Amino acid sequence: MNNGIAKIIIIFIIGFFVLKTCNNRSDNRSDRRMQERSVAMSSWEKSPVDELIKKYSSEQNFSIILQDMDARDNKYYHQYNVLVEHPDTVLHEETGWETVSDQFFAAHVNNMGMEIVSKKDGKVSKQASPAGYNHYIGNERYGRWTERNGTSFWEFYGQYAFMSSMFNLMAYPARRSYYDDYYRGGYYGSRPYYGPSGRGAVYGTKNYTASGTGKNSTWASKPSSFKQNVRSQVARSSQAGSSRSYSSGSSYSNRNSRSSSRYSRSSSRSRSGGFGK
Repeated sequence: MNNGIAKIIIIFIIGFFVLKTCNNRSDNRSDRRMQERSVAMSSWEKSPVDELIKKYSSEQNFSIILQDMDARDNKYYHQYNVLVEHPDTVLHEETGWETVSDQFFAAHVNNMGMEIVSKKDGKVSKQASPAGYNHYIGNERYGRWTERNGTSFWEFYGQYAFMSSMFNLMAYPARRSYYDDYYRGGYYGSRPYYGPSGRGAVYGTKNYTASGTGKNSTWASKPSSFKQNVRSQVARSSQAGSSRSYSSGSSYSNRNSRSSSRYSRSSSRSRSGGFGK
């Protein structure tokens, strides 16, 4: 065997082992990525809200409002109001108590009374916003802006008065300045909105449970020490990826029934009107 052939054979052998090593490394990286994806998928848990989104997937416009919260025996619960907007009808569903993960409870512990999911013109947003802002407030088919003492507030027409209670507007009226701030400030679909900056939280759990509809909620009836304890524990367990037990010190009714009703839109109020007008 001459020197030229020997060199070719040596180069081939070296190239074979280099290629095999690279392929093994690539396979290992691919295996690690697949394992990471598998772990992420196994740790993800579908929430009742995801089920509601799936249930109403054929609808173009709907709102999911976090109506109430509770916790007992190492479990966390939500109750929702769902509004589905149709051209001539508004459908309303009030869910029973739904079990949620500690992570999901922690993510929305400050969002009670708010819209935590909105689907508008076929696009879903999971950013917390004041209830009604994405579909009904500012929409002239449902009401109008009125002036009181130099300030503009939203007022629903009589047949939609139930929304005023549902959105807690009797206690915290929807100001035009807040509504404009929400849209002009680029909050919709991008980041949660709790009210104008510099004024503290206007919307969310604290104010919702302080008066109006939210004052009669299960969460509002709990002692401050209990609520603080739950907040602390879901924050820790959410970060650690595990739950911790506690006792609520009160009875809990596990209602699974759902109720629904239909509100027909009056033809005299069906004139078109743009949002934000």
